[in-house]
Amino acid sequence: MGRALDLSKSVHDLAQEDPGFVDVMVRLGFADIAKPAALASVGRVMTVPKGCAIKGISLDAAIRAFEEAGFVVENVPGAAQGAAAAASEEPSASVEAAPAVAAAGTTAAGTKADGLDEAGRAELLKSYVARLSAGEALEDVRRDFVANFSDVDAGEIARAEQGLIEGGAKIDDVQRLCDVHSALFHGATREERIANAEEAVMGSLGQSPDDLNTRFLTNLPGHPAHVLTKENEAIASQIRRTRDAMGTPAETAELRTLSALGIHYAKKGDLIYPVLKVRHGYSGPADVMWGVDDEIRAEIRQLLVAEAHDDAWHERVEKVLDRAEEMVYKETNILLPLSAQNLTNDEWKQMYADMRGYDLCLIDEAGTWREGEAYIAAAEKAAGAAGVSGAAGADGAADAAVAGKVRLPSGSLTTAQLDAMLNTIPLEITFVDADDVNRYWNDDDEKKLFKRPSAALGRKVWSCHPPKVEPMVRRVIASLKSGEQDSVDVWMEKEGEPVLVRYMAVHDRTGAYLGTMEVVQRMGFAKERFGA
Repeated sequence: MGRALDLSKSVHDLAQEDPGFVDVMVRLGFADIAKPAALASVGRVMTVPKGCAIKGISLDAAIRAFEEAGFVVENVPGAAQGAAAAASEEPSASVEAAPAVAAAGTTAAGTKADGLDEAGRAELLKSYVARLSAGEALEDVRRDFVANFSDVDAGEIARAEQGLIEGGAKIDDVQRLCDVHSALFHGATREERIANAEEAVMGSLGQSPDDLNTRFLTNLPGHPAHVLTKENEAIASQIRRTRDAMGTPAETAELRTLSALGIHYAKKGDLIYPVLKVRHGYSGPADVMWGVDDEIRAEIRQLLVAEAHDDAWHERVEKVLDRAEEMVYKETNILLPLSAQNLTNDEWKQMYADMRGYDLCLIDEAGTWREGEAYIAAAEKAAGAAGVSGAAGADGAADAAVAGKVRLPSGSLTTAQLDAMLNTIPLEITFVDADDVNRYWNDDDEKKLFKRPSAALGRKVWSCHPPKVEPMVRRVIASLKSGEQDSVDVWMEKEGEPVLVRYMAVHDRTGAYLGTMEVVQRMGFAKERFGA
């Protein structure tokens, strides 16, 4: 009597029941099943029918292979009814031919594995994350990604990533999947990848009103989407110049010029990622792209201070240029369309006002957006009515318009006096309340070491930090809130001088915790004074 093989069970369970199952699967082209890590991760969510659909292997051919190995196949889904039915309806397909079919990424009908709906494709993406987590080579996962997702809208992939994060997937693993996105822009040469990416973008823009809106905003002079697009294009050009300079005396200078992309990445991190995450429920870009941005910036900084420019150094440069190039594509094809579809006009205007605190990145001019200028003028007029300088932004304009005095136990100040006094103190001051919400920061309209966009007011402080920094911020505030510590000092170097960032617990006169105050102080003057 043959051994029962239940196709409704996971690959992992079937392998545990009968080691002979693994041998047949390997012959069919599922080589990864022989890897314990892959079997323990992807194998738990994968069935034979799903695996055949993903690999493009005929389920009928797989069933015949199992039956020839002495298995009795049970719970066969859909049209596949076993070897006898298959043999009577279609020409025999040899087991040896299956791997070749899988490598081509096609189904038996010769098309992409697009029989799955969006939910099914999301499950497929989940399996890719599991494979990466299990240690499978990125190129192997990339190959299957290309075969199955080259014609899938990038927005769908963004939604799938969102679901993975909400489902508890590790951010690092999803971030690696983000790198696999580059497979969407596959081609034999870099020029082909660029052409494929541009074609995909333009095709997407012509498919729906939302995407036409993306085209409109990115071509509206001065609009934040336009500024980001122009900077993104300039970054792409500088990547090409840097790549061309490798091996020449100009390589360091070109790489240093490219390091200005940190300005552009800071705008995304401060002005776009948190808004998409907090106000519109898209945590994917914030949790994934933000982390990639930080890694690119950090790697370029390390390369610039490295003394030896040997083969290993040049290899690292090529890799970081590839990542930066892929981020250009992702921003064009995912981030900006997602923002155009979701951000309100008021949010764009607020972003326009906040962008005044940032330098342009690799471009000299980006135009003026009239609606944004009108927004700034209205905010400044409202602030001026209360004697407070600067644009308050959408969340702060109403508060700034409240005139009068602030009465304290030791005296009273007008709102104008209090604002001016706080802005005169040579510190960057931020107050986060007891609920961990940003409530205030001083702003004298001067350039800050740490920019604070008005859109972040009224938002949880966590949303203002990149994923790798968020755990540290949570720990610091938790220790201050619990009374474990009264203050925490963080020393760093910014813009060539030492900087002290001090977090302090704020208590009322009864000792009740009111919140956390962060003060940032440039310490270069002290270093010069004491010769340290």
